[in-house]
Amino acid sequence: MSDAEGAQPVRARGLVKRYKEVLAVDHVDLNVQTGDVYGFLGPNGAGKTTTLRMALGLIVPTQGAVELFGRDPMREGTRALEGVAGFVDATRFYPYMTGRKNLELLAALDGDGAAQRIDEVLEIVELAPRAKHKVGGYSHGMRQRLGIAAALLRRPRLLILDEPATGLDPAGMRDMRLLIRRLADEGITVLLSSHQLPEVQELCDRVAIVDKGRVVYEGALDSLRRQGGAQYRLHTTDDTLALPVLKTQQGIENVLAGEHGLSFQADEHHVAELSLALAQAGIGILALTPELATLEDLFFRLTEENGAARSASGDSGSPIEDALPVNPVGAAISGVAAVGRELGQERR
Repeated sequence: MSDAEGAQPVRARGLVKRYKEVLAVDHVDLNVQTGDVYGFLGPNGAGKTTTLRMALGLIVPTQGAVELFGRDPMREGTRALEGVAGFVDATRFYPYMTGRKNLELLAALDGDGAAQRIDEVLEIVELAPRAKHKVGGYSHGMRQRLGIAAALLRRPRLLILDEPATGLDPAGMRDMRLLIRRLADEGITVLLSSHQLPEVQELCDRVAIVDKGRVVYEGALDSLRRQGGAQYRLHTTDDTLALPVLKTQQGIENVLAGEHGLSFQADEHHVAELSLALAQAGIGILALTPELATLEDLFFRLTEENGAARSASGDSGSPIEDALPVNPVGAAISGVAAVGRELGQERR
């Protein structure tokens, strides 16, 4: 079955997942375009893994729908997962088997010539020298790379990775970023979830920020910076006296004092009024420099605003990302996901 013409790799509309009184995902929309390295960013427990499970057909949405290349896993089963690979939750393999043997088992389930690609994918993830070693002796980073190798057996056009750098040391994080970047440069669309802002900032060109089950921003990282408004850095003849002036001045927001002076957010009109107020207080301006707000500033501002909006509406929001009930039909339709579950039952 061919894709719908111009279909997006991932298109979600109004995704909701509720477990009794727990709202895990709250009307999430996602738009992953061809060629994106798309970051699904949010704190632990924000609803990221639950959303990815719905995208792969592992659990049934309470409301809404998701399409992969124009196909809905809930309606079309395995056909919706053609060209899609990846992993959700931690990668799992038989620890008493070698890396190669694990891939051989996965290739047998995938079929379509996957067995002939084992050497190729081991080279791509730089595990060829350890292919004959038992996975039980692999580091966490090596297991993560083996998970990507397993996904690449399917020659995916869309790669979905759930927290691929979690638990890695700095060198492992660097290697994982380089690997994902290389795969993206080869034309694979990547959707990765993460709670690490630096990881997303280095890898992704577009991002959705999710907090307490809700998407609070979706779009390009550059657009997010522009939407943050102007952040100003101020140096005066007496920053101690200037600080209360800033905090009481109308239109001056997010005032912070640090070793490098004062910072605040404002539009040009209120900056002009502030300059006048400082002059009237006998405080001279040594430097006033506009700069874009940092992604850290914007991320925390968005999540704080979402929390305040929920509190005002009486909706506390209690998303969870624990082991959730899985639709057995959904688990059966995903080659990658089903194999991950099967391999999760490690020999005792």
